[in-house]
Amino acid sequence: MPVPTPDQFKQMLTAAQDGDYALASINVTSTNTLNAALAAFAETKTDGIIQFSTGGAEHASGPIKDMGLGGIALAEYVHRVTADLPIFIALTTDHCVHEKVDKFLKPMISESKRRVALGLPPLFNGHMFDGSELPLRQNMEVSKELLAEMAPLGIVLEVEAGVVGGEEDGIDNTGAAAEKLYTTPEDMVFVYESLKDIGPFTFAATFGNVHGVYKPGNVKLEPKILRDGQAAVMAKYGTDAKMDLVFHGGSGTPIDEIHETLAYGIIKMNVDTDCQYWFTRAIADHMMKNYDGVLRIDGEMGDKKVYDPRSYMKKAEASMKLRVVQAAQELKSLGKSLIA
Repeated sequence: MPVPTPDQFKQMLTAAQDGDYALASINVTSTNTLNAALAAFAETKTDGIIQFSTGGAEHASGPIKDMGLGGIALAEYVHRVTADLPIFIALTTDHCVHEKVDKFLKPMISESKRRVALGLPPLFNGHMFDGSELPLRQNMEVSKELLAEMAPLGIVLEVEAGVVGGEEDGIDNTGAAAEKLYTTPEDMVFVYESLKDIGPFTFAATFGNVHGVYKPGNVKLEPKILRDGQAAVMAKYGTDAKMDLVFHGGSGTPIDEIHETLAYGIIKMNVDTDCQYWFTRAIADHMMKNYDGVLRIDGEMGDKKVYDPRSYMKKAEASMKLRVVQAAQELKSLGKSLIA
């Protein structure tokens, strides 16, 4: 059962925390991008995470444009095609802002409730609520309600306090004030106190991280914010209170800064932008090299072998697969699987 049970997913997070590595969490929008990530994890015997954003799930739903149904359909696909893979593939969702909870999270939580009532595992291992646009107290009130609904199903809630800069999937924080890009130790203590007695959660604390890829010097990461926040929590509640942290905006981050965050409790890093680029770059290369074949020019018929979508989608999947392997290597999780 390569989609882990709730207990197995918790073991995956614990193993990452104890082993000072992080699980690569890959955003996908289609079966092609999904297959690329699955191939990377399977071929390297690496446990990993597949996740869907609101926009990615809506895209996958086709003409009905239903993000909740799209997420359910992609998750069901993962459950089926990973059944015989030699590694665990956990399923989570990415940023869901407050106004999209009813359209995105609620249908998927309801589907997990239906499955659990039948004696099956929940459809997803985790869901993210991005309440960073709300005042922190309101953010945590909504988070507590969601976690109280998810915890009995064995689903982990991911929360965010502070703002991840840049733009991703319609969430535009390019103009965010600088101070909002950095979560304070006081904020981290408040998040812990708000959720610790309800159920399992992970925390996307912000330390200057930004969605997208930027030239060196354009993004000022401060990983020690994570260290100081963890220290504040553990000083008040003990070493067992160390939180499982999530790194958003991981594409393009220097390797030394990635490794520094692992020491401070990062157990999951999202990789999206770089995977998009590597997938599309292979398609662009195919089109440029086979221009006369993919188009019917001057009455010619082109070359079916090169305009067959499978010809360039295979290349795109292979290219993205390499970037996923690179992510796992950088996160020190390459070749690590609880199944093995």
